[in-house]
Amino acid sequence: MSGLGAGSGSLEAVAEAEAAELLPFLRPGTRTDLQAAAAQHVLALTGAGPGRWLLARQAALVRAVAELAATPAPAPSRDAGRALVNLAAEPGLHELLLAADPELPGRLLDCALDPLWPWAEEAAAALANLSREPVACAAVMGKLAAAEPGQPDLERLVHALCTPSYNAGARLHYLGPLLSNLSQRAEVRAFLLDPDRCVVQRLLPLTQYTDSSVRRGGVVGTLRNCCFEHRHHKWLLGPQVDILPFLLLPLAGPEEFSEEEMDQLPVDLQYLSPDKQRESDADIRKMLIEAIMLLTATAPGRKQVRDQGSYLILRELHSWEPEPDVQVACEKLIQVLIGDEPEHGLENLLEVQVPEDVEQQLQRLDQRERELAQQLRGEGASPT
Repeated sequence: MSGLGAGSGSLEAVAEAEAAELLPFLRPGTRTDLQAAAAQHVLALTGAGPGRWLLARQAALVRAVAELAATPAPAPSRDAGRALVNLAAEPGLHELLLAADPELPGRLLDCALDPLWPWAEEAAAALANLSREPVACAAVMGKLAAAEPGQPDLERLVHALCTPSYNAGARLHYLGPLLSNLSQRAEVRAFLLDPDRCVVQRLLPLTQYTDSSVRRGGVVGTLRNCCFEHRHHKWLLGPQVDILPFLLLPLAGPEEFSEEEMDQLPVDLQYLSPDKQRESDADIRKMLIEAIMLLTATAPGRKQVRDQGSYLILRELHSWEPEPDVQVACEKLIQVLIGDEPEHGLENLLEVQVPEDVEQQLQRLDQRERELAQQLRGEGASPT
């Protein structure tokens, strides 16, 4: 490679030359040891942003790596799969990857949902990364929707996510963030919120899944996205789903309440053990609060959230919460619960149109609140 003054054209030429050298060793029929060495080299190149960009522009190489990732042993499919995880993690590369291999989402889905595929976790992680951006997310959804009528892949995905023993060789934690990304799409939320499928009810226990914050966070993100559908709030809060205790329980600590306060809480939140731990991940705590906030968008929802003692849990969380962003989100929810009802015509908070200048002012106030919270926390910290 040329010296420090080499331009992008020189780098592209070097990348093309390197890709041309690697390509024959990645193709089917090549000796396994040579395939393995080539796959390891590709994996090393994907360890940093510049290498990912250079590789992603080599369409033939991307296709070869994708094919290798779906090739059974003794092919080095795991290293190829890990290279795809890294490539898909780079923002802005997704359209290049899809252009290089339009079948990439389908290949990865087949591997991720194959209960016998040993590297299904790598396939799930690559899909989770790939589905972060709208165009790639739509491509993944297209493959899910194109499944045979009797075997809907979205149902298989949920089944795999909710079944720890689905694949004995892969934990499949990354199906959680994959489903969360997909649930940004209206058709996926419609599937998840179909009362006849009972999908949401199967996801709820995973809000307490202790083995993986990746899976747990993905499920909480999915539930939060479902809460945007205010037409389903009555069903979500009602006895068929009863979502609120599952959102509140991770936010609860070991605090003791008076008998009068205890009676306000759902049964599952009463008399918690002295060693009860709150959700340890700040991002997940914030998503739980945001989900509850969405459930308060309508007057009936606000009433039900208030009536189940949510304020008590949030009051204690606010006193304990170490993260300024989460504390601010908690404060906003508390204000909704203890504040006056909106005036007539503004009862549904999700349908209120906020003028652009007011929205900008609110954003500035939000930023100021976060800065103040951080400043106050800094002043109140104990010297070390």
